[in-house]
Parts: sequence; structure tokens; C-alpha cells
Amino acid sequence: MFAPDKIRNIAIIAHIDHGKTTLLDNLLKQSNIFRDTEVVPERVMDSYDQERERGITIFAKHTSIYYKEYKINIIDTPGHADFSGEVERVLGMIDSVLLLVDAQEGPMPQTRFVLSRALKKGIQPIVILNKIDRPHADPDATLNKTFDLFVELGASDFQLDFKYIYASGFHGYALLHPKDPPKDLSPLLELILSACPAPNGNLDLPFLMQAATIYYDEYSGRQACGKILDGKIKQGDMVIRIDRGKIATDHKITKIEGYLGLKKVELQEAGCGDIISLSGIEEIMIGDTLCSPERQIQLPLIEISEPTVSVEMMVNSSPFAGKDGKNVTMNKIRGRLAKEKRANISLKIEEVPSRDDVIRICGRGELHLSVLLEAMRREDFEMTISKPQIITHEEGGVKQEPFEKAHIEVPEKFSGMVIEDLSKRKGELRHLHTTDQGITHLDFLMPTRGLLGYRSEFLTKTSGLGILTSIFDSFGPFKGEITGRNRGVMISNGPGKTNGYACFNLQERGTLFVKPGDEVYEGMIVGENSRDNDLVVNVTKGKQLTNVRAAGSDENILLTPPRNFTLEQAIDYIASDELVEITPRCIRLRKKYLTENERKRKNV
Repeated sequence: MFAPDKIRNIAIIAHIDHGKTTLLDNLLKQSNIFRDTEVVPERVMDSYDQERERGITIFAKHTSIYYKEYKINIIDTPGHADFSGEVERVLGMIDSVLLLVDAQEGPMPQTRFVLSRALKKGIQPIVILNKIDRPHADPDATLNKTFDLFVELGASDFQLDFKYIYASGFHGYALLHPKDPPKDLSPLLELILSACPAPNGNLDLPFLMQAATIYYDEYSGRQACGKILDGKIKQGDMVIRIDRGKIATDHKITKIEGYLGLKKVELQEAGCGDIISLSGIEEIMIGDTLCSPERQIQLPLIEISEPTVSVEMMVNSSPFAGKDGKNVTMNKIRGRLAKEKRANISLKIEEVPSRDDVIRICGRGELHLSVLLEAMRREDFEMTISKPQIITHEEGGVKQEPFEKAHIEVPEKFSGMVIEDLSKRKGELRHLHTTDQGITHLDFLMPTRGLLGYRSEFLTKTSGLGILTSIFDSFGPFKGEITGRNRGVMISNGPGKTNGYACFNLQERGTLFVKPGDEVYEGMIVGENSRDNDLVVNVTKGKQLTNVRAAGSDENILLTPPRNFTLEQAIDYIASDELVEITPRCIRLRKKYLTENERKRKNV
């Protein structure tokens, strides 16, 4: 067990793609925690399969390294604002943060978000100017912009006197001065030891801890992860759990686990300042206080930002229901969501009054929601999802809706078109700047509704060269109606397999979402019409066979590849009278009412 003054607890915070996971990879490799024969993958901390595929960090991860006689606990946090719940919980466990800023791009919107949370907690960050090896890196200008950002976010004089260091996470070196010869990351580790304060608690006081994260282990059950604030704990000790309702219950600790590198290691005893997982408290929830029977106090609850977007989840009711997945009933879906609700405090999962067949899931954004949907899909669930809706509330008789700060980077030739698009979606242009390289930076304040469904359109219009990131700003007065998708869809008029001849004839009417040989059903959306009305089409119709032969023309069918949707793009794309059908193997778009008669009767 380490004495509290020999422990450092630190989190790495940054904007997406500024290189924190890569820097952490090299820190772990240089700390010699891996065996010589061990194969270490790239971005080793992103262990969740969706993190590797999407190239982002979704869940906060814990690791520990030893340097000299010190133990440094490091937490890798998500950079995306949709996972703010993870960031807010982590900040309660650490004593300082490494703020990683790209020396070429400078501070970005998500840098603001995580930094403002850290400053509010009174933490003094250590700034790392990363990627100084890049050709257009300007560390001095980035340092000045970072200082300005600290001032803008209301940092105290103590916080403004932050320490900083130059680094290349990719090449694995850190420098106190830009002209120092590059060697390794030991200057960064030395800075952590000197600039990061030791944990505040007292080893001699009775045990006290707050559950910041919940894990589930098949053998040990639910585990509470957090930092020991006071005292120490041994296996077999009795603790008191105080929940949100101030109800106190007794529990016996069956297992204590700490972290070494990427592995959990079982401990007999842990003390003040250690970040650990405790087993034996079956009903533990995030924010619950764990304390010694000798000193029963309740710590302030962990506050999590309110969700801004919701979707409705239903069973898969299409004609293809049950073909792909095993878990297709509402009971199975309810059980899976109940499990998610226990561990994921930043998602709000609620029943819809008077509708037994619908569950509403509220989150911070489409990406936040789609990570859960993708996880369920991989667990053999089938479900149907509605169009995302913003969450509004009333304040003083005025309807309030969420607003976001959107930051956009596009080649200069696309900037006028983007400004026009976002202005139509009630966006207010707050900042415009074009670099010497011809990249225009735009900052907008706009309703969250204005961004729903826009991201895929934005990528198409900017030929994939644009970058759009957004972060929740505040609730403000409702801005009025925003025009939605300006094109209709092609709807299949019946079941069957799509035909190459039919696809060839339909592709001049718009963009197809299916290819020859795909199974379709009545009411399924098979393409986008080039006009603003919906079009019922026969995508299974074959060529009429005759005994007349035209030389070469029968083989001369050229098909454009169909447009494929990711889960977020599909949720983004649909209109209010449409649904996304999600199965383990397919993502299909469909109308709420499958037959044309039903749609006419419902006036949709």
C-alpha cells in the first residue's frame, strides 16, 4: 500500500483526435509494465470494440504506472461531448488533469467543455502542447490561445499559473523547452510528480469513498469504482452504503481490486488516495457513499448534465422480424435497458405513459444513443427506433430548447454554402476566420434541432472534407419551425427481391439504398427521390421476357452503387413518419405505416 503522498491521480482530457490515447500508449510502453514478449496493440486503452472501430474513446479507462517510488493513476477520458457523463464522474476521482492541445489546431470546442468542468472543480491543469513535430505546428500561438481560453472560462489566478510542456505523443517524447533534444516522456512524468498535488485525505480517519463508476463482473457481481477519500479498507471489512434516498445498509467487502497497467490486480488492503474497485455491495449505484460504521456521512451527489435528445425504442414489427436476432420481445429489450440504466447514469431510460410497447431513451446526442443501440445490436437484439426529438421544458411560461455551439472547418469554397444551410436552420454565425492554408473556421450558436439530420448532408455537400463538431451550450427560448429534409423517399410497393432491371430504371429518379438481390417488403424505404414528394415504386419488377432479341442491350445495365447508412446516419436521415429497423446484420429504413392505404388514412 502506497502512502498518500506517494500517489498521483490524474486524468487526460482533450478534444477528439488530439492524440491523448496515443500519448498514453507510449507512457505505458515506456513505464515497462508490459512483458518483453507481450504483443501490445495500437491505442491499447481503447479496449471496447466500438472504440477501435470509431477511433474515439467512449468509456473512461483506468490505468496505473510506477515511476521512481511513486504510483501514478491515470484515467483516459472521452473527448466527445456526448459522453460528458463519463468525464464529470472521473473529475471527482483525480487531483489534476493533463490538458492535451494539438499544437497546430489549438483549443477546440470539446477542449472547452472538459476544461470548464475541471476549472469549476478548482483543479489546476497541466497543459501538454502535443504534435509539435507536425509541419504547421505553432506551439507558441497555441499556448497563447489556451491561456485566453482559461481567462474566458473564468480561471482563477492560481489556475492561470499553469505548468506546460511540449510533446509528440506519436514519437513518445516530451520537452520542457522546444529546443531540448527529444529523448522520452520522463520530463512529463517529472512534471506530473512536481505539479500534481498528492491526494487530500487522511489515512488515520475512518474509511470514506464515493462510487464514481459501476462495473459488472460475472463472478463478483456489481463493483463500485472510486477514489478512497479517507482511511483504508481491507477484504472482509464491513461498510455502510448510503444511497440517494439517504437509506443506509450494511455490506461486507468480498474483494478489492486496483490497477497495474491495463490489468486489474487483487489487493488485500488499500488506503487513502488509491483508485479501487470494491465487490460485495450488490445494489450499489453511481454517487452512493461508502463509509465506515464509525463515521456515517453522505457525500454530495454527483451531478450529471441533463440529456438533450431522445428516441423511442419499440420491438421490430416489420415482416422480417425475428429473421436475424434472438432477442426480439419487449421483455428482453426492457431487461437489457434496465441493466444499462443501473451502470450508465448519463442515459435516462423511461417508460412512455399509456404505451406499453415503447421505451424512451434520452441522451446527450445521436452518437451517445447510437453507441447503446450498436451494443444491443451486437448482442443479438432486434428493435425499431423513431426519429430523435429534442427535450424541451418551460421556464416562466416560455418554451425552452437546447442550443449548441457548432465548430466547423471547411475548405474556403464550401463556406458560403455551409453558412446558408445553417442560417436556414436558425444558426447564428459568431465567428469566421480563414487560415493561410485556405481552411475556413466557423462558429455557430444554434438549436440542437438544427443539427439533427444535418451531419450526413454536410459531409456530402463538402465532399467529405468538412469537420463539424458541436457541444451543448445552454437552454434558450424556442426558435420556431426548422425545415427538415427537402427530399422525399422511394417506398417499396410490395415484398420480394430487388431486381437489377428495376434498379437501373429507378436510379434516374434519385439515389437507391438497395442493390439487386436484396430482400424488401411493402413500406420499406429503398431510396431517396430527387424531388420533395414520396414515391411508391416497384423495385422487384423484372424485364418483360419476349422472343425479340436486341444485340448487346440486355447486358448493358450500369448500376450506381447504393448509398449505405451507418446507425447514426440512419437515425439522422429519417423523417418523423419513418423508423429505423435495427437487426444484428441489417439497418433498414421504413415508414411507420407500411401500407399505402394506412398512410393515407393516417394522413401521413
